[in-house]
Amino acid sequence: MPSSPERRSGRPQTGRIASHLAVMGAVAVVMGVLTACLAIPFAGIVGVAAKDVSKGMVNLPESLEAKDLSQKTRIYDVNGNLIASLYDQNRINVPLSSISRPMVKAIVAIEDYRFYDHGAIDLKGTLRAFITNQANGGSVQGGSSITQQMVKQTLLYQAETEEERKAATEETYARKIRELRYAIAFEKNHTKDWILERYLNIAYFGDGAYGIQAAAKHYFNVNAHDLTLQQAAMLAGLVKNPTGYDPTNSPDRALERRNVVLDRMAQLHVISENKAERIKKTALGLDVQPSPNGCVNSSAPFFCSYVVSYLMQDPALGRTARDRKRLLYSGGLTIQTTLNARDQKASDTAVADHVYPTDRAIGALAMIEPGTGDVKALAQSRPMGSDAAQGQTFLNFTVPKKYGDASGFQPGSTFKAFVLASAINQGIPLTTQINSPDTITVNQGDFKVCDGQYYPSTQPYPVHNSTGYGTYDLYSGTQNSVNTFFAQLETRTGMCEPLALAKAMGVTVPKAQQVPSWILGVSDVDPLTMAQAYATFAARGLHCDPRPVTAVLDSDGQPLKEFAPQCEQVMPGATADAVNSILRGVMEGGFGSALQIDKPSAGKTGTTNDGRSVWFVGYTPKLAAAAMIAGANGEGQWLELEGQNIGGRYIYSA
Repeated sequence: MPSSPERRSGRPQTGRIASHLAVMGAVAVVMGVLTACLAIPFAGIVGVAAKDVSKGMVNLPESLEAKDLSQKTRIYDVNGNLIASLYDQNRINVPLSSISRPMVKAIVAIEDYRFYDHGAIDLKGTLRAFITNQANGGSVQGGSSITQQMVKQTLLYQAETEEERKAATEETYARKIRELRYAIAFEKNHTKDWILERYLNIAYFGDGAYGIQAAAKHYFNVNAHDLTLQQAAMLAGLVKNPTGYDPTNSPDRALERRNVVLDRMAQLHVISENKAERIKKTALGLDVQPSPNGCVNSSAPFFCSYVVSYLMQDPALGRTARDRKRLLYSGGLTIQTTLNARDQKASDTAVADHVYPTDRAIGALAMIEPGTGDVKALAQSRPMGSDAAQGQTFLNFTVPKKYGDASGFQPGSTFKAFVLASAINQGIPLTTQINSPDTITVNQGDFKVCDGQYYPSTQPYPVHNSTGYGTYDLYSGTQNSVNTFFAQLETRTGMCEPLALAKAMGVTVPKAQQVPSWILGVSDVDPLTMAQAYATFAARGLHCDPRPVTAVLDSDGQPLKEFAPQCEQVMPGATADAVNSILRGVMEGGFGSALQIDKPSAGKTGTTNDGRSVWFVGYTPKLAAAAMIAGANGEGQWLELEGQNIGGRYIYSA
C-alpha cells in the first residue's frame, strides 16, 4: 500500500484514464489470442461473441449511478433504548474514517493489494487469472479489482428484475468487460477512498450481515472502528465466500481462511511474520449477536406494530404506501417514540398475570399521557406470532382498526362519561336527583338529536339495572353506574351534544349505532381510544390525539419529520374538574376502590349486558389507562366471560 496520501485518496490522473481504454484493448487482444490458441474449435463462436460484446459495450452508459445503500431503521423508546430494527438488508453505513486501519489493510491485502496503485483494473492480476481460468476449462473467475467487485455488487444490489440479477452474476467475459467500463467511470469520478468505503459498506459478510459495521456488531459486538487485526482478518476473508466461510456454520473453514489473510498480510509486509504467527494461534473470538428484524422480536411488539402502521399512513414518508414502506425498511431512519419501558413492562406483567395467551378471552391495556397524547405502553394477552395453537396473533387489539386490523370491543358503561360531561356543561346541577327504579321503559322518541329534532322512532327502549335502584344524583348515579339513571339523564341532555363531545374526545360512534342505547357502550372501540378520551378529563378538557412518535430522522441524523402534540380544548376546564370530582368517587367508594391507588385518581368501569367484556378506564393527572377483557375463541367469535377459565381463575359471573 503506498504511503502517499495523494495516491491513496485522489482522483486518477488523466493519463491513467486513457490507459484504462488501452488496457481494455489489450485485454481484448490477449483474450482473443489465448482463446484461439487454447480453444480453436470454438474460434468462430468466440468471434461472434466478441462482436456482440463490442456492440454491447457501445450501447452501455458511460457511467453507473451508485444509488444509496439500504440501511436498517431503528426504533427507540423515550429514553433512547432500542425497541426494534426494520430492514431489508442488515446494514449500517459508516465512513471510511470510522473503519479501523487493520480492517482496511486486511481487505486490501487479500482482495486487491495494488488497489491504490492501479486504475480500474489490475492488468497483471487479470491476465494471470485469465490464463489460470483457461487452463481450468475456461471459467471466468478471479482477477477482479476492488473497484470491479464494487461495481458487481452495485449492479446486483440495484437489479430490479431476475434478468438484471442474472446479468450481474453470470460468469462471462461480457460481464467482465461491462464491469470494467463502469469501474473506469467510478475511478474517473470518485476517489480511491470513496470506492473502498462503498465496497466495505455494500459487501456481504455472511449470516445476514451486510456492510462492515453490521458484520462487526454481529460477529464481535464491536463497532467497525474498533475491529482488531484478529477480527479484521476473519471479516476480510469472508467476502470471497460469505456462505462457505460463515463462522457460525463453519468455524474451522473460517479460521483457516482468516489465517490465509494473515499470511498474505505478512507476505506483503503489512504485518510481521511473527505477529501473523502469533495471531494464527488464537481462536476466532466470536461474540455473535442476533440481528432481530421487525416487530415480532421487539420488547414491545404491538407498540412497534402501531408505530409502523402509524408511519405507513403518513405522506411525509413518501407519496405512496410502497414508497413509505421502502423508506421504513431501507432508509436507515431513526424513529424516536413515546414508549416508556417501565410502563410497558408493568403493562405486560399486569395483562400476563390475568389473561393467558390460550384463554378463550383477550386482555388488552393502553396507557397515554394527558396533555400530550404520548402513548406510553400497549399490551395484550395474545403474543405476536403465527402459531394460533399457542395463542399468537398479528392482530393488534389495543389500537384502532386502521392501525391494528382488529375491530374493537363494546366498552359498556365507560361511555356514560360523555353524557355526564354534557350534563355538567349544560348546567345541570350535580345534585340533581332522578328516581331510578330497577327497570324502566323509555320511548325512543323522547331523545333529542341534532337540529332540535327527536330520535325518529317511537319504539320502546327497555332499560334495567345490575347495580341497584333508588334515587340518585350525578355523584351517586355515576359511582354506582345506574343504567336507568343515565337513560333518563340522556333524555335531558339529548344525544347530539354527548355524541359530538365523544367525537371531539376521539371516540366516533358510527351513524348506524347512534341510537338511544349508545351510552351503554354499543359501539366497538379499543383501549387506546378510550384511554385518550379519558385523558381529556385528566388534562382539564384538553384533548390530545394519540402520539406514538415524536420525530423521524433520516440516515444522516437530520429531522425528516417532527411530530408535535395535536391538542384542542374540547370542554371548559370547570366541566372537566366536575367530571374528575365525580369519577374520583368511583375510585374512593365505588367499583374502583379495590385498586387502592395511593394518589389522586379517577375512573369508570364498564360491562356489557351480555357479559362479553369488562372494562376499566382510569387516570391520574399524569397518566391515563384503559384495560379490557373480552371473551373470544381463536376463530373470531365473541363469547360470554361467565363460565370461562381466565388467567387460571374460573369466572362465575361477569
